[in-house]
Amino acid sequence: MTKRLLVIGFVWPEPKSSAAGSRMLQLIDLFKKQNYDITFATTTSKSDNAFDLTTIDVKTEHIKLNDSSFDIFIKTLNPDMVLFDRFMTEEQFGWRVREQCPHATRLLDTEDFHGLRKGRAEAVKKNELFGLKHLYNDTTKREIASIYRCDMSFIISEVEMEMLTKDFGLDNSLLFYLPFLATMISDNDIEALPTFVSRHHFITIGNFLHEPNYDAVLYLKKNIWPLIKAQLPKVEMHVYGAYESQKIKQLHNEKEGFLIKGYAKDADEVMQMSRVCLAPIRFGAGLKGKLIDAMKNGTPAVMSSIAAEGMFGECDLNGFIQDHPEKFAEKAVYLYLNEALWLEKQNGGFNVINQRFNIAHFEIHFIEKIHWLKINLESHRLQNFTGQLLWYHSLQSTKYMSKWIEEKNK
Repeated sequence: MTKRLLVIGFVWPEPKSSAAGSRMLQLIDLFKKQNYDITFATTTSKSDNAFDLTTIDVKTEHIKLNDSSFDIFIKTLNPDMVLFDRFMTEEQFGWRVREQCPHATRLLDTEDFHGLRKGRAEAVKKNELFGLKHLYNDTTKREIASIYRCDMSFIISEVEMEMLTKDFGLDNSLLFYLPFLATMISDNDIEALPTFVSRHHFITIGNFLHEPNYDAVLYLKKNIWPLIKAQLPKVEMHVYGAYESQKIKQLHNEKEGFLIKGYAKDADEVMQMSRVCLAPIRFGAGLKGKLIDAMKNGTPAVMSSIAAEGMFGECDLNGFIQDHPEKFAEKAVYLYLNEALWLEKQNGGFNVINQRFNIAHFEIHFIEKIHWLKINLESHRLQNFTGQLLWYHSLQSTKYMSKWIEEKNK
């Protein structure tokens, strides 16, 4: 019997533009290995950077918001499982999925804890110490409600797993830890990478539509790069990222050696050309794709504590963690000039990939969990009374607002 998975995407996956795009393709690959017939549906238009899903035998469908055509579509498709890409798509389509396909397993990929990111951003902008008043924002409430309404949610960070269970009281049965997944780095892979002496300059990379990335680049230019440049006058800072706006382009300065390089067609290539990655991220959540890229390509990094969150566990770092601009710059220069230290930190990065993000450590458990959930769905839902409560109350306003908009648009 054919198993069908419907993925409702927040956007089209762009693996070369964002870590979220790579994450989506990893999830699709896990389901393909279980022989699921997969359809990817989204309300958004396809960009030039969008991955061609048909090349991996994934069907695609354009769906409309606040339109009963989705009801007909999903009832006809009749999926065994529905994967919501971020809580916003669950808010938009979850009630329709539940009404039309009540026996379909509902999965949520949070990507990261959006409420945590929003709260940290608010604290930074107000120059305040992050606390509960920032964390308990409207986005957090919406996101946790969405987790309760789903049968299982994939959480990308151990830190966020702990926060959701201890601080918010979510039951572990509703959560599944699934970080970024990478193939094991072999000795042959390491030998093929460029050496210390063949690499030059600093790098940072990240989609500029992502607010933490823009803030980090601005902070880097104003507070950190002048300190590095004063000690390494011939070295350049290379800033890569998709969707650079005019305010990003204006940061380009040849004289200062701060170069906005824009979209990287091959993130691995530009990372391998660089000697040190800088990630002075001041707010955010989840795991940082730029650090995964740095480690797998043998590029040590200097990063903020926010950037490092959830990355290393008990493993040695692939660089240094610093939040103070002067100390951050000091470590960046030290790492850039010291080959023995650089090799030590590079090796630490390889170990982190192989020990903490190796796909082989997660794949079997994931398959077993999905299979168990499908078989035990009814009893699993009975244990989630809060989810039942939320279905009874919380989405009625969303549902009827959607129906009102649909009627208004006729």
